[in-house]
Amino acid sequence: MQNDIQNRASAILKNIFGYDTFRPLQEDIITSVLKKKDALVIMPTGGGKSICYQVPSLIFDGLTVVVSPLISLMKDQVDQMKQLGIEAILLNSSLERDEYTENMNLIRNKKAKLLYVAPETLLKNEILSLLTSAQVDCFAIDEAHCISEWGHDFRPEYRMIAQVRKRFPGAVCIALTATATERVRDDIRKSLELKASSTFIASFNRGNLLYRVTQKNNPLKQTLDFLQEHQNESGIIYAFSRDSVDRLYLSLKKHGYSVKPYHAGLSDQERRKNQDLFLKDKVQIIVATIAFGMGIHKTNVRFVIHFDLPKSIEAYYQETGRAGRDGVNSTCLLLYSYSDVHKIRFFIKEKTDETERRAAEMQLTAMVDYADSTTCRRIPLISYFGEEYSSANCGMCDNCISPPAMNDDITIQAQMFLSCVKRTGERFGAGHIIDILRGSKSKKIDDFQHNNLSTYGIGKDISKSSWQNLGRQFIRNGLLLQDMESFGELKITDKGYRVMKGEEKITGALLESKPEGKTSAGNDYDIELFELLREKRKELAAEENVPPYIILSDKTLMAIASAYPQSHESLIQIHGIGNNKLQKYGDEIIAVVREYCSGKDITEERIEPVEQKPREYLKTPRHIQIGEMYNSGISASELVENEGITLKTVLSNLLKYAQDGYTFKPDGLRSLLPDNEDLLQAITAAFEKHSTEYLKPVFLELGGAVDYETLEVCRLYFLSN
Repeated sequence: MQNDIQNRASAILKNIFGYDTFRPLQEDIITSVLKKKDALVIMPTGGGKSICYQVPSLIFDGLTVVVSPLISLMKDQVDQMKQLGIEAILLNSSLERDEYTENMNLIRNKKAKLLYVAPETLLKNEILSLLTSAQVDCFAIDEAHCISEWGHDFRPEYRMIAQVRKRFPGAVCIALTATATERVRDDIRKSLELKASSTFIASFNRGNLLYRVTQKNNPLKQTLDFLQEHQNESGIIYAFSRDSVDRLYLSLKKHGYSVKPYHAGLSDQERRKNQDLFLKDKVQIIVATIAFGMGIHKTNVRFVIHFDLPKSIEAYYQETGRAGRDGVNSTCLLLYSYSDVHKIRFFIKEKTDETERRAAEMQLTAMVDYADSTTCRRIPLISYFGEEYSSANCGMCDNCISPPAMNDDITIQAQMFLSCVKRTGERFGAGHIIDILRGSKSKKIDDFQHNNLSTYGIGKDISKSSWQNLGRQFIRNGLLLQDMESFGELKITDKGYRVMKGEEKITGALLESKPEGKTSAGNDYDIELFELLREKRKELAAEENVPPYIILSDKTLMAIASAYPQSHESLIQIHGIGNNKLQKYGDEIIAVVREYCSGKDITEERIEPVEQKPREYLKTPRHIQIGEMYNSGISASELVENEGITLKTVLSNLLKYAQDGYTFKPDGLRSLLPDNEDLLQAITAAFEKHSTEYLKPVFLELGGAVDYETLEVCRLYFLSN
């Protein structure tokens, strides 16, 4: 019996999903669920949680109900399932009444295999009545940490799911989350009343993520320098507040980046639009508060920047986990300063509930310990979730790639710092002490007459960031205590006095280490072919109105650009190509590969990739250049001739220019518009009806009478007026 289950599950994995083997724990979890044993699954973002209930849903006779907290997450999952030929539906308030009714009928007629609902929807009487009439075999509770008050995304509605379960005693329950401490796990088990449950905990180690922590001194410049290293890569930048998001968004836009903001101060419509542009690769970067991200399944996010310090390890782990979901190497950069710590601590003190305040303080302390760590970043990060990380060198964090040299004699610097703390009465934080040592002319120093101290200006030859780094070392080494309940006031310890008197020496890192380099996707594939495949994927995605990564992941495109498959037999061997995707996209993908290979005399047999010349950095992105040339009076037709590019490329760049908020003149497009005035009015009316976001609805509205290239011209003309 068990072998039969495993064989069926393996066949589904290969034929439907296009994967040769299960990831760690997936097969054990699926077997347990199919035996109707409740399960709690703790698996990192990108670790393959969804497979654990999607495969059983195709083996069960009845319905699998997936409870999910966000509409965007549900829609994303449903789109992915439909791409694989699986009948998945959702029920929520975003649907038109006709579609809502149609989806309910699919359940009544037992044609749906997967139903995605929010907890609020699941609790409705009409939904409970509908499900009672159906055969429900499984409840999958996604983002299950939302059920716990000790989790970082508590949703009270999740607490009521257990009552729903009691109405379906024959249904197995699988609860899944990426982040859960032991306390949160216990809360999930108790709240969901998981019966005879097994707990499956995958490693929290995301081996493809490079963790970097950099002392924040000029955050905008540091961000721009990072982005210069990661051109044309998709990424998320998290900032603490709406104001920070807006300022950073405007600065990046001014520097020519394809970027949009996301925070609670924007309208629902604008947030949805910006998120959609990001998911569909029409915008490269999203700058956001923590309001953005839960359930975002965009697989090709290559970097996550924390512009400000997160409040907890859980939040940091989940937010960085949105990078590299496809398994390709990606970078996580944290810009860290003590001022961020004090800012968060101020908000913690505003909390009226003592238990909540204490929990928040503990979470922040763990986050600070991680940021201050001089050992492998994975040790404090992973051990926070109860997993032991034993490797001495992960090779994928700043401390392991370029470990700080901790053998400098920093006794003199410590004596200067400690002496200044003593002379100011042990009443000030590190920032003020550093200002005195560096001879700052600030009003605060003048008010306290600290410019008259013997320590004033004695450390001006050491940079502010290096003094900040030294200050953290002095605290870590027990020379100073920092009063976290006040304003970070520093107190000298007994050990500190011994160092100050010259009775003990101290070693550490005199200068702040510079984290080395960028780790991105790697280059073991043909970059030129990869870009051609990306363009084809974007085209297919636009036709189907889904994000590009749902068509094929970056990892799959890289595999194609590495193996040059030119037949269906070869393409089906590629990771992520199942039968349905082979049937839908195989011919078009193979055509791109064949055309590319024929021009370069490349055979299907695996060869070493062509050496790529490094791209020259353009301070002004190409779409901005094209837009500015067009606005200077050069028509679209002249741009084709002058720049040696196709009309499609010109139109694509002008559209990106418009999406970034720039205006452009309609004059240079007039010669490309249809001569028939009635037809032009019909096209305009179709755009007014369906919006300019997608061309396919307009194409269908016009009965296919106008080709896509003409529609692209008309869309731009419509946008310019």
